[in-house]
Amino acid sequence: MDNTASPARGPVVPPVPANVPHVRGSGFVRWLGRTVLRLGGWRVLGPIPDLGRAVVIAAPHSSNWDGLWGLAAKMALGIEARILGKDKLFWWPLGAVLRRLGVVPLDRSSPQGTVGQAVAMIQGSERIWFALAPEGTRKPVKEWKSGFIRIARMAQVPIVPAYFHYPDKVIGFGAPFHTSGDDAADMAAVRRWYRPWIGRNRGTV
Repeated sequence: MDNTASPARGPVVPPVPANVPHVRGSGFVRWLGRTVLRLGGWRVLGPIPDLGRAVVIAAPHSSNWDGLWGLAAKMALGIEARILGKDKLFWWPLGAVLRRLGVVPLDRSSPQGTVGQAVAMIQGSERIWFALAPEGTRKPVKEWKSGFIRIARMAQVPIVPAYFHYPDKVIGFGAPFHTSGDDAADMAAVRRWYRPWIGRNRGTV
């Protein structure tokens, strides 16, 4: 995996390829997202992989601010990404808002489990970016949760790594990573790729 993205100044967001899932009729939302990024001094670096289906991971996740900048980037790009959320959060009117943001209720009683539900969602969609934070918490962790690798392997889709780099106020994307069948080796490769990137409160290692 190569992580040689340049911090050089440029547009607030890069072009979004045609195969990436888009939110329809999102002109005002995209303007709002770009405005939030611009006011905060942030920008998104490309290129964005031209993929219709992928598991997207984002790290380092060390602050609640990640949610603000990540959501602003999603809005500015007009990308439609799906996220599994706790089903108990889907009460009115919050449920409608969460669904609008791409959050899908997780059925904890399902025998498929979280990984199985994510795989089924991906396999049942013509175009889908399924997103999650592999660290699983804002606290420093030695071990990342391996669910994203298993989801990508079982659904037979690539992993798209996205990162926060607070020193330069950048959110960026890396080249797609294809699982090898050796989950431990794949995890080590992904962790190595993330080493340069620094979150608000820490890095990834």
